[in-house]
Amino acid sequence: MVSLGPIPMTLVVLLIALAAAALVGRWAARRPDRSRIPVAGTFLDMVFVGLVAGRLVFVVQWWPQYLADPWSIVRIGDGGYSIWAAVLAGLAFGTWRARRTLELRRPLLWGTTAGLAVWAVLTGALLLMQQAVVRLPDVELTRIEGDSVRLPDIGGQPMVVNLWATWCPPCRREMPVLADSQVANPHVTFVFANQGEGNQVIQEYLDAAGLQLGNVVLDPFSSVSQSTGSRGLPTTLFFEADGRLADVHMGELTRASLARKLERFGPAPDPAPTLPDEANP
Repeated sequence: MVSLGPIPMTLVVLLIALAAAALVGRWAARRPDRSRIPVAGTFLDMVFVGLVAGRLVFVVQWWPQYLADPWSIVRIGDGGYSIWAAVLAGLAFGTWRARRTLELRRPLLWGTTAGLAVWAVLTGALLLMQQAVVRLPDVELTRIEGDSVRLPDIGGQPMVVNLWATWCPPCRREMPVLADSQVANPHVTFVFANQGEGNQVIQEYLDAAGLQLGNVVLDPFSSVSQSTGSRGLPTTLFFEADGRLADVHMGELTRASLARKLERFGPAPDPAPTLPDEANP
């Protein structure tokens, strides 16, 4: 399962961790006079500060990609965050707040420890579950050229499977990014699995957008979505060469977020050198 309905599982994990931190923090903040310490609000502030810092650091790390499309900086749904920067910034803010309000120290310490522990355990469990359960779907699809094909038959190297539709605005926005990446990464197979639309609709969109894509396939019954537990568009699945799910992204990809996810597959190999023609030195 990569989503809970239309909600990405990564967001579900974050919300559960935040709830755990708030509950444990409130428990640790109990006082004999029953007066309340604003613990939950402090945790929300820590998460906000952490997300802002994580986003800023990620943008700096991938500045060349964002510079090619500056508006993509504000598309925070691309998942472009530096996790370590976010955690450190959130902890630093919490420490600063605790120094100003002494009664926050104990509940913040307990709540933060609980929240980070829950986040780490659930994130690890989710990753292991997805890798063990979600495999490259062996379903029959139809190429836009008309012949039938199965995803494992296209394999042999890492694969990126993009689930999309022409009526989906974020799908259309990210399509040029994926098209450029397909050309730039010949060591990775890109498959564009259209969900539920007909050949003519798809071809008319590709022609109008001027997109030259390889491996465009029709999935009329959304078999790939059902097999992987994906419930929203666009969703992009990243598979190792042996068919194991390596990563998943629900929502629009930017150049920076896609480049970061493709790092796991290594750089594109250098082209083989051309040997001189011995007959024509």
